[in-house]
Amino acid sequence: MLYHAAFVTSSEAELFAIRCGISQASSKENISKIIIIINSIHIAKKIFDLLSHPLQSQSMAILGDLRQFFSRDPNNLIEFWECSSHLNWHLHKAINLEMKAFNPTPVYPCKTSWDYSKKTECDNILNIWKMTFQASDGKENQFLDLLDDNSCIIEPSYIKGGPWLQSFGHSNSLCACMSRAITNHAPIREYRLRFFPREEFKCLCGVYPIKSRRHILHDCSRFNSYWNPRRDSLSHFVMFLKANPNAFAFLDNTYTTSISRSYS
Repeated sequence: MLYHAAFVTSSEAELFAIRCGISQASSKENISKIIIIINSIHIAKKIFDLLSHPLQSQSMAILGDLRQFFSRDPNNLIEFWECSSHLNWHLHKAINLEMKAFNPTPVYPCKTSWDYSKKTECDNILNIWKMTFQASDGKENQFLDLLDDNSCIIEPSYIKGGPWLQSFGHSNSLCACMSRAITNHAPIREYRLRFFPREEFKCLCGVYPIKSRRHILHDCSRFNSYWNPRRDSLSHFVMFLKANPNAFAFLDNTYTTSISRSYS
């Protein structure tokens, strides 16, 4: 039995194999018990999953065959046995050899499966996001470009919450501090200078005329609790903020009040 598909996942292939077996077994009059041996019981559970999912068309076809099978005799039975591939069952090896020798002829030139369409849409959105993010009007000039462990500039991604949230999403206070530092929207004198250009914003360490983000990260003696100089990498940047929790924190109530008044 062949099923023409432009692009299928391993889950779709396994569920289609179950469909073929049940269809052939249920069509025979002298069959009262069907045993499905599969290497992943998770796939078999998809048959009885009533929620919307990419394998639903196969599940509905299987349920249709089972409905006829059980309506023929209420005592009919179906069982699912899980037999993992690492057990080296001889029938697993025989099927693998047979399938590797099978060379199907492509029928449809386009790829239209649910999973492939979803992946294509996600990739398109991510490419647009990256283009917008790299533009100066998208992330502004104040955005702090951090490096990954391979010394490459970190780019936006939707995998596991994105590269930034993987590092500091577990803590609300750390997340807020990093967001302020990365966007340079922090209670430091470099930020205050935008609203009060006539005031003096010399760093309290006494060696720099303006308390800037770069000065805090690399030069200021008041924030030297973390020894590693590679604070342009995300991992070391996180360690620096954990060692210096007051570096970009709102501690000056006078400043908070004055900023609120300037906005009002």
